[in-house]
Amino acid sequence: MRVGIGYDVHRLTEGRDLILGGVKIDWEKGLLGHSDADVLIHAVMDALLGAAALGDIGRHFPDTDPAYSGISSLLLLQHVVSLLREHHYEIGNIDAVIIAQKPKIAPYIPRMISTMAQVMNISESRLNIKATTEEKLGFTGREEGIAAQAVCLLLEEKELEENRV
Repeated sequence: MRVGIGYDVHRLTEGRDLILGGVKIDWEKGLLGHSDADVLIHAVMDALLGAAALGDIGRHFPDTDPAYSGISSLLLLQHVVSLLREHHYEIGNIDAVIIAQKPKIAPYIPRMISTMAQVMNISESRLNIKATTEEKLGFTGREEGIAAQAVCLLLEEKELEENRV
């Protein structure tokens, strides 16, 4: 078993869609970034890559590469999952939190779970997403940005085989 942790943050800005967990959130601001700036998926990818000792998203998807300009983070997540499988890892579970003062995230969480689980080809029961505010403290509390944290458990192929016997 291997454990990973991921964190991401992006600044809120006018004129961009707000995408979290691969879902468009109805709100007046979006996140600034080279890709779609989906902080939730970015934190999850960093947790997965870290658990597998495969670096981080900056190494795999540099923001200096025009190929990733405006790209959907769901496509990047799909690539990370294929890397994990190439290295004989399966996702045990993921627990993630979105940190934002606004907008209200809870109504979108079921769709985020469904969307991300489908892309990762895992059961929805292996992915938990929650949201919290920081009680108007810090940059997220001042509505300057949104952050996300994720932890994951990876299982090595040999562990899966041993458990099936």
